Amino acid sequence: MNHKQRMRQLQSALLKSKLDYLLITHLPNILYVTGFTGSSAALLVGDGEAGEREAVLFTDGRYRTQARQEVNNARIVIGSKAPALAAAEWLASQRSRGRILGIESEWLSVGARDRLSAALRGKGGKARLRSAPPLVERARMVKDAEELARIRAAVKLGASLFGIACKAIRPGAREVEVAAAMEFEARRNGAEGMSFPTIIAAGKRSAVIHGRASLARIPSRGFVVCDFGVILAGYCSDRTRTVYVGKPSQEARDFYGAVLEAQQAAIAAVRPGVTTGEVDEAARSVLRKWRLARWFTHSTGHGVGLEIHEAPRVAAGQTQALDPGMVITIEPGAYVPGKWGVRIEDIVVVTSSGCEVLSPEDKGLVVL
Repeated sequence: MNHKQRMRQLQSALLKSKLDYLLITHLPNILYVTGFTGSSAALLVGDGEAGEREAVLFTDGRYRTQARQEVNNARIVIGSKAPALAAAEWLASQRSRGRILGIESEWLSVGARDRLSAALRGKGGKARLRSAPPLVERARMVKDAEELARIRAAVKLGASLFGIACKAIRPGAREVEVAAAMEFEARRNGAEGMSFPTIIAAGKRSAVIHGRASLARIPSRGFVVCDFGVILAGYCSDRTRTVYVGKPSQEARDFYGAVLEAQQAAIAAVRPGVTTGEVDEAARSVLRKWRLARWFTHSTGHGVGLEIHEAPRVAAGQTQALDPGMVITIEPGAYVPGKWGVRIEDIVVVTSSGCEVLSPEDKGLVVL
């Protein structure tokens, strides 16, 4: 990853935002800009206009060696205080009178903001706090070639787990047993972890949208929603397949077919210039035709990368236009409480003329 280039681009965006400094406290954003993978850090970035406005990474003694190995575009300060507080005190010591410090307000508690304000008033400093626009998140929306390669690898590994799920799903098996088999296989093949707690929701529980694998047993007949993903080389995958145990009725087949049609319509809508709200509407309009729109109660998708949920959001009313290199999920679903639910999900990357589906496209109803 070219972290030096990312830093330069961030400093340019910072200058345009009329901020003198940006304090980054969200760890995935720090990782994106510097490559630092530790669990405690704050990154203070100057706008690059003056020589002293450098980038400084604040962390603690646990990461002394690691920070020096991973970070090549920021000065490293090792301290004993909370990194964000250390950054504010350092800035105050620079006699930062009249300068404006942008903060990631989405990732700071009210208490943390109050402590930062107090620290900036100490030692003669009078820098002012201001909520910064999501500068790093905007940059993260468009993936470079190396990021796309890592996401492809994560998607490939994640997709392989569906075969494990199909072998483990059987009447009487517990949902957690299916999840455990999948997660063991993921770890055995190099995954750093799962992107999120694996969802295995069977029978009536398939209508629970985020039905994490439980001790419930798989019934002899019904849908089973399998939503899963891995973290590989720092990047996430996300995939959902819904199978049917036993002999499905025509109603069940039609229900599944409606969701599949909605997903295919949304995928067909993805191309540069289209808004994420329009992609959402493409899926929603199909379910409306099938009179199932009332049972589609979540957004159509989300960005994926260093985090399992990141910008852009693919939802009703969203105005973010798609650009080549954006990576999003397409995952419409329909869920009838107390009866059943179906969700089908794939990751796609926006190309110059449309999109590429990264997941294997085996989406016919699997009957076990």
